[in-house]
Amino acid sequence: MSETWLILGASSSMARAFARKLAERGDGVILAGRDMADLDRDAADARLRGAALAETIRVDLRDPASFDAILARMSDCEGTVSVAIFTGAMPPQSEIDADPALIEGVAIDNFTGPARLLQMLAPLIEARGAGTVVGIGSVAGDRGRIGNYVYGAAKAGFHTYLSGLRNRLTRAGGHVVTVKPGFTDTAMTWGIEGMFLVAPPDKVATDILRAVERRRNVIYTPLFWLGIMGIIRAIPEPVFKKLSI
Repeated sequence: MSETWLILGASSSMARAFARKLAERGDGVILAGRDMADLDRDAADARLRGAALAETIRVDLRDPASFDAILARMSDCEGTVSVAIFTGAMPPQSEIDADPALIEGVAIDNFTGPARLLQMLAPLIEARGAGTVVGIGSVAGDRGRIGNYVYGAAKAGFHTYLSGLRNRLTRAGGHVVTVKPGFTDTAMTWGIEGMFLVAPPDKVATDILRAVERRRNVIYTPLFWLGIMGIIRAIPEPVFKKLSI
């Protein structure tokens, strides 16, 4: 029996690439987000690629009432259900410095909103005795840096949440993959200065699917970011706080 995936934040380029790969292997996809016209086009594309199921559903992380429809739809799916979370928001740190009220939205989009939805879906995965959660974090969550420490803090919180959820779901036959992408060619990174080694979304999606199939716990994508972040984490704090990285 094929697997049914809920893809949250399905309009992002990484999510779109991942959904295409799932469709090509015959899985079902339920694409969730706010831009329904965009999602409908992607669902049609998924059907053409061989998806066992391709539907859309509206969700807004800042409106928890929209979560109920997702829970109901996923409960109706037969067999294994899995979830991939691609949502996120990264306003420039300078804008947050000027308006600290923006912190709340960053926290909801990157951490508390996805965590709240996953808390609702976790019992379903436990009851089925199978299923995978893919959570998209960021290398920015490995250490607070002057250029994006609010975004990094939200991703760090999400990393820790996913670690705990992995501990929980493993006991019931489920699994959680934490994905830490480096710079990726997405709408979130367009126009940002200082970008280097920017990965195409299809490469990231390939790495994610491989991690799902191999039941990896935490991955960096592309892999060279594992080494880069190892170096960054190893810099002593007295030195690190003087750097602009």
